Amino acid sequence: MSFFDEIRTEDYDEWGQIIAAATPEDVQAALDRPRRTVRDFAALVSPAAVPFLPRIAGEAERLTRIRFGQTVNMYIPLYLSNICSNRCRYCGFAADNHFKRRILTPAETEEECLAIRKLGYETILVVTGESGQSGMRYFREVIPLIKRHAAYLMMEVQPLDTQDYRELREMGVDCVCVYQETYHEPTYRENHLGGRKTDMRYRMETPERLGEAGMDKIGMGILLGLAEFRTDAVMLARHIAYMRRHYWRSRLSLSFPRLRPAEGGFCPPFPVSERELLQYVCAFRLFDPELEISISTRESASFRDMIVPLVINSISAGSCTQPGGYARPNEEVPQFVINDDRPTEEIAARLRNAGLDVIWHSSRIGQA
Repeated sequence: MSFFDEIRTEDYDEWGQIIAAATPEDVQAALDRPRRTVRDFAALVSPAAVPFLPRIAGEAERLTRIRFGQTVNMYIPLYLSNICSNRCRYCGFAADNHFKRRILTPAETEEECLAIRKLGYETILVVTGESGQSGMRYFREVIPLIKRHAAYLMMEVQPLDTQDYRELREMGVDCVCVYQETYHEPTYRENHLGGRKTDMRYRMETPERLGEAGMDKIGMGILLGLAEFRTDAVMLARHIAYMRRHYWRSRLSLSFPRLRPAEGGFCPPFPVSERELLQYVCAFRLFDPELEISISTRESASFRDMIVPLVINSISAGSCTQPGGYARPNEEVPQFVINDDRPTEEIAARLRNAGLDVIWHSSRIGQA
């Protein structure tokens, strides 16, 4: 039984009721346990846990240092294409939005990689829109080229079949990230209006196909603000637990993209505050101390400076979310607005001043 089949046997809204009914005693019990269950996690993300946030954050920091030492990995996204056939209400790349579309040629990709190497990065996250033009035929052209410049190569692209993931792994891809967006089926259907992404089952079973392909690391997450985040968070915790049981050979990582207004007039219906985001991220560290947790430049400089020493072990910096933007800065529509636009070296210096060891190759996380 896949995870999609598993969660369809129960009531999503029942978890919302469990979260709402959590008491301070439930939160205390969750904090006191050396290992936390999904129900414990529900208590830790509940409103009842807000007064406990300093203790939750302190425990998250303790567990992060035990597992990862003082290391924090630096990565950078490389956008290859903004062409997308999906119609997602929340995304600047949605097919309904009218702006100049492009896909980088191999020569342009090489140019971007050289610009990225000048910034010092050895960990690259390849990002594309979801379209037939940026499929396996295109990846066979550009991935071997990018791999020459990346000690650790990650991808955030359209879901693919198991055999495609095996081929990408053979080409040198180390990690694939795929966000479920939301586990609430009515909300999922309301926000995905066209394209292959309308197939909720295929998307939700992507981590399982990655596990079957033997991918070193599988990135997961939800879009914060699309649905009520606490209930969605519990479903994500359940998905993580499922992956641990069935695909324990692969490492797992989490990202926490918080939705912002996007091209086309979208505004997140369930906005998440920085305090709620802090609670959410720290609760995941307490739930699964082995998770690799990253934070992107969507978040403000002040928030990132605060949360990274507590719980984060992977951070992007100097990001550009338009194809070709590193070698030739342009005015094309970005996928999302960058909030922390500080230069890479300024952020790295800030991390060192906080007592952290800056790592440019993610396979060394926790080995310092």
